[in-house]
Amino acid sequence: MKNCFLSTLLKTALFSAILTTAAWSRPPENVQASDVVTVLGYHEVTDQKNALIPQYSVSTAQFQQHLDWLIRQGFHFISVDQLIQSHQGKAVLPSRPVLLTVDDGYESFYQNVFPVLKARKIPAVLAVVGSWLEPSAGQKVDFAGEAINRNQMLSWAQLKEMQNSGFVEIASHSYNLHRGITANPQGNSEPAAVSRLYNPATSTYESDGAYSQRIRSDLKKNNDLLVSHGLRSPRVIVWPYGRYNMQTVSIAEQLGMPVAVSLDDGADTVHSSLGQLSRILIEGGMTTADLAQEIENRQKHLGDNNRPQKIMHVDLDYIYDPDPVQQEKNLDHLLDRIVAMKVNTVYLQAFSDPDANGSADMVYFPNRYLPVRADLFNRVAWQIQTRTQVSRVYAWMPLLAWDLPASNPVSRDIVVTQPAKEGEHLDMGYHRLSPFSAEARQTIEGIYTDLAKSVPFNGILFHDDTTLSDYEDASPDAIKAYVAAGLPADLQQIRNNDTELQKWTAFKTQYIDDFAMQLAGTVRQYQPFLLTARNLYAQVALKPYAENWYSQSLEQSLKRYDFTAIMAMPYMEQVSDQQKFYHDILSRVKQYPDGVKKTVFELQSVNWRNNQKIPSEEMAATIRSLYQQGVMHVAYYPDDPVKDHPDVQIMKQVFSLKSSKLIP
Repeated sequence: MKNCFLSTLLKTALFSAILTTAAWSRPPENVQASDVVTVLGYHEVTDQKNALIPQYSVSTAQFQQHLDWLIRQGFHFISVDQLIQSHQGKAVLPSRPVLLTVDDGYESFYQNVFPVLKARKIPAVLAVVGSWLEPSAGQKVDFAGEAINRNQMLSWAQLKEMQNSGFVEIASHSYNLHRGITANPQGNSEPAAVSRLYNPATSTYESDGAYSQRIRSDLKKNNDLLVSHGLRSPRVIVWPYGRYNMQTVSIAEQLGMPVAVSLDDGADTVHSSLGQLSRILIEGGMTTADLAQEIENRQKHLGDNNRPQKIMHVDLDYIYDPDPVQQEKNLDHLLDRIVAMKVNTVYLQAFSDPDANGSADMVYFPNRYLPVRADLFNRVAWQIQTRTQVSRVYAWMPLLAWDLPASNPVSRDIVVTQPAKEGEHLDMGYHRLSPFSAEARQTIEGIYTDLAKSVPFNGILFHDDTTLSDYEDASPDAIKAYVAAGLPADLQQIRNNDTELQKWTAFKTQYIDDFAMQLAGTVRQYQPFLLTARNLYAQVALKPYAENWYSQSLEQSLKRYDFTAIMAMPYMEQVSDQQKFYHDILSRVKQYPDGVKKTVFELQSVNWRNNQKIPSEEMAATIRSLYQQGVMHVAYYPDDPVKDHPDVQIMKQVFSLKSSKLIP
């Protein structure tokens, strides 16, 4: 397939563009209409059938239809100057402003787009790749691994003419980051701007310093190249494939490019950071009705919460094998199951618990703190994103349940459970680091940092260890924190006083959630458009008083996380009436605004009390019933590709009952 890597990357970017709206990225509710900016991203405008990337090529007539429709609807095209001045408070944008961007610098832009811009007096941003422009006439261009003729790209004379017209702002699309580089031991090629280069000769990854220098050198080289050919140094960077991180944004700004454009979702405003402009990626065949819907979806902040999530929860332990050949077979089989089942989201285990004590002893990604069972998470996450229909891969990670090597002094900073009579409290069963230890928090943040900078993923699922019982935490650091919050140092005294108990529970709940949000913020330095999900115990949803047992709050979880995955597992809870169990959880969820849209019902596929598989027919019947009652998002755990459980065809049929379309 022509330009397979390019098409695949744009496909994953398109999923980001049309599916996600993270709460943290939403603009203020009181912004004026003229403050909301729509950014459109085109590629090739041509009437020829042999477009370089056919999936994202539009005809000249289609391009003009889009412009005509936008004008009729009262949209006004703006320049980069207007955008910057408005952001600085020096100007007011016209109503319904649109920033038009076109990527890559194809020669067809000069033939088919530039005349239209001049005739209609429409400004546009044209992002060019230096390494595609540098070859002389008659030479070949390395177009993401494919050799094409230099005359298929714009000439320097054409670029200068268009810039001098005043209608075309020449932006940087990097010098040579519009390609893939080797990003893991298995040889996957991943976006150069955000991936750490893997050296198979030394089995090492690019260091932080080397990565930063590579990005800086590339962006500076492109700027210098443009200037050397008589063009202005660009003020705008358009990230290849829409992939970026906050480090690349900072480097671009230091090099004179304060405006940075990605393919994230959400409505841009003049009050937002110009270093994180999102845009709509225009596909070939996109009608004006499609365009209207995309604009409306963004301005209404419709995203993953409004699209039914069909979630497979995967243990990498099932895929891992010391034999690389068998491991690849296991991965291929998992991918086949994902494709056949038509799920659109995967919760993917990033840690390993070989001794089955509930805590992470090892991980599946390079890091500074724990043994690496296998450098596998990157490989599997990337294969899922590029070889299946899945639009979201969440890294499933513990918050506190880390079993560090004994040589690390922080391994002793653990959650202390007070002794109690049997049955008097919930034994969480996890070996956990105390969130009240500054050293433990710093170590956990380091683990998350190492994951985030080395692996492409879309979300974090915080494990069910995001909890403290009503007999926890009694560690010295925790006691100090309670006293500082105005609570007694004696936990028994707290438990004996309902007012103090509620205050203590609220303090711990907020403290844990604050820490989770802090970790999400750290990850967003590398994965800027990250979604968050957390596991929640069913009893918390069923009995408000259970918040005291777990330091979890359904209400706060719905407010603070993008998704709350309630472990709706009746066999684990030993309930006698399963239908009532599900109904009661849903009834509680419906009491909260957007409760249904932000809640995942996570089902069990195994009865861990007797290690028997839940029949696929029973799981399907449960999902069917939940859909009929109005549930939007369903997950199941675990998927067992070794025993092919649950049955792919049965699950595919029931998942198909719920459309994947956005629900306003």
